[in-house]
Amino acid sequence: MAKMLIDQALSFIKPGSRIFVHGCAATPKYLNRELANRASQLKPLEITGVLLLDNTYSDPKFKDNVFHNSLFVSPFIRSYVADGTASYIPTLLSEMPRLFDENILPLDAALIQVSPPDKHGYCSLGIALEITRSAVRNAKKVIAQINRHMPRTHGDTFVHMNEIDAYVEHDEPLMELDYSQEITEIERSIGKRVAELIDDGSTLQMGVGAVPDCVLNSLQNHKDLSIASEMISDGVIPLIQNGVINNRYKKFHPGHTTCTFVLGTKKLYDFVDDNPNILLFDVAVTNDPARIRQNPKMCSINSAIEIDLTGQVCAESLGSIHYSGVGGQMDFMRGAALSQHGKPIIVLPSQTSKGISRIVNTLKEGAAVTTTRAHVHYVVTEYGVANLFGKNCQQRAKALIGIAHPDHREALERAAYKRFKNLY
Repeated sequence: MAKMLIDQALSFIKPGSRIFVHGCAATPKYLNRELANRASQLKPLEITGVLLLDNTYSDPKFKDNVFHNSLFVSPFIRSYVADGTASYIPTLLSEMPRLFDENILPLDAALIQVSPPDKHGYCSLGIALEITRSAVRNAKKVIAQINRHMPRTHGDTFVHMNEIDAYVEHDEPLMELDYSQEITEIERSIGKRVAELIDDGSTLQMGVGAVPDCVLNSLQNHKDLSIASEMISDGVIPLIQNGVINNRYKKFHPGHTTCTFVLGTKKLYDFVDDNPNILLFDVAVTNDPARIRQNPKMCSINSAIEIDLTGQVCAESLGSIHYSGVGGQMDFMRGAALSQHGKPIIVLPSQTSKGISRIVNTLKEGAAVTTTRAHVHYVVTEYGVANLFGKNCQQRAKALIGIAHPDHREALERAAYKRFKNLY
């Protein structure tokens, strides 16, 4: 495959095309900028992908030329979803590759970002595999941005130059996400409470955000932990270096940390670069509940926006206003629940920054139920831990009120008595 100028590379894209864009911190910013500049000649252009961390297409001048048909809503397109010029496809992360493999969402092209090829001609998809392997496999044309800043990661990340139809070389720093400067005492408290639930020898999955990093920071005295996760962040680095995470007891690639994407700072990206201990796989593999359940003491830790008194979890919308997506929460919540001595854990601060309770009588009108009440076991706030498994609705309400913010407990009790007539 010969190197191309950007105009030649993007000439493969025709008006009305559906384009997959590599997501998370691997989002190919240069290709996005160049495609956006040509969007008026290619409209209506449809963009799809997972968590595009790039605001290129958010510029109002592209609004009439580009339609986001997103598999996970990033902050940059929330306003577009709200006004109907973008939309969201509710799908479990583990099932997303099927959309391309089964031609449910045919792809005209895939824009990816890769490391430079090795002497055998293999590039690496680097810090984000997620559903990109499936996109490369199925897109009519694959266009790559080769970036020397992209780490070369191990696992199922390699793409041969023969699989790429066009490429351009453009070096630029990768996107970084750092929660360390934003962590609050509430999040630290939640992290410590979750860490107390985790036994030595457990296998962990962490979601995105400050609380999962706080959990990792509270695990320094644990032993023989494993990581079989959807993502990893900076918090795993000291635990791996100190031997707390040794992946001894996990069943899927024991001895190795496994995930489908890496999201954090340059320190993390340097850590995973050419690190044979870190393996990235397709999300249909990492998020397969049948594989997840095989790990003993599987602990799944995911966040919520709000939870009602019966245990229904909304993690993707503010009422009817879409915020993020289903993601892999249900994949891991179910896998952990089926694991021997596993613990599916939902974490949330007891109230919002504006003092509104996150534990509510009923979810807001239009709110999406991300995790059903039948799947929820442990719920953790800064005020404690509620184990809902095996409890009836009244018992659940009582347990959740017990970990709500004190300012809201009386109102929640009144609502619970009105709804359930009594509390155990």
